[in-house]
Amino acid sequence: MTDATGWGGEPSPEGVRLQKVLAAAGVASRRVSEQYIVEGRVVVNGEVVTELGRRIDPETDLVAVDGVAVQLDPAKRYYMLNKPRGVVSSMRDEQGRPDLTRFTAELEERVFNVGRLDAETSGLLLLTNDGDLAHVLAHPSFGVSKTYIAKVTGRVTPQVVQQLKNGVELEDGPIKADRARVLQQQGDDRHSMVELTLHSGRNRIVRRMLDAVGHPVVDLVRRSFGPLNLGTLRSGQMRELTKVELGQLLTISRAADAGRERNDT
Repeated sequence: MTDATGWGGEPSPEGVRLQKVLAAAGVASRRVSEQYIVEGRVVVNGEVVTELGRRIDPETDLVAVDGVAVQLDPAKRYYMLNKPRGVVSSMRDEQGRPDLTRFTAELEERVFNVGRLDAETSGLLLLTNDGDLAHVLAHPSFGVSKTYIAKVTGRVTPQVVQQLKNGVELEDGPIKADRARVLQQQGDDRHSMVELTLHSGRNRIVRRMLDAVGHPVVDLVRRSFGPLNLGTLRSGQMRELTKVELGQLLTISRAADAGRERNDT
């Protein structure tokens, strides 16, 4: 029988034993979690904990193992979707176009998309019910990078690649790629494959950048979002994030929150 905290009936004022929390979060078995604690690999609210008797409040305390944040809230869900072309990045499209509900209808929890991909852009989209994480990942000021593969018209020269890195002027201000390179040139020079990495969240930014340098996009895929990468996930498929992927995202989110608190003070 569990108490109101859902952590096995241990009194809320005293908290829950740290090794039990780690085991419940899927970090490791309770015995292995105890070993992590003794070895000084576990941090609670910025403090290294080495005592096995330490109790914490899973609802408010922040835990990390080996420098990677751990999600203690079992109600939070995180999914990676390889969004196909023609699907709108919305949970309900007022115009009746195909939207994300075709992928989320069977989920028990209500999730929402982090950021957007325009209907004609395919690739990695994060879905979650974690509003705090979503805010950090979607806000351009936190600098979460995204990598795109674009098929464009024409032969992209080294000079064009350098121009993308140096920056181009758009109607809503200048923008430059964090990284840019040509992946492949077609033999007839009709098309090129270009990889761009940037952290801007501006609308249709990759398409507009490539238009500005004279190479309109034919096809566009987002391959990565922060530490997440599509890998072999096929178009239209969705999966939950792994513990490692989730830990990497939470680590970014907590670092951003800590930086924001320092700025506020």
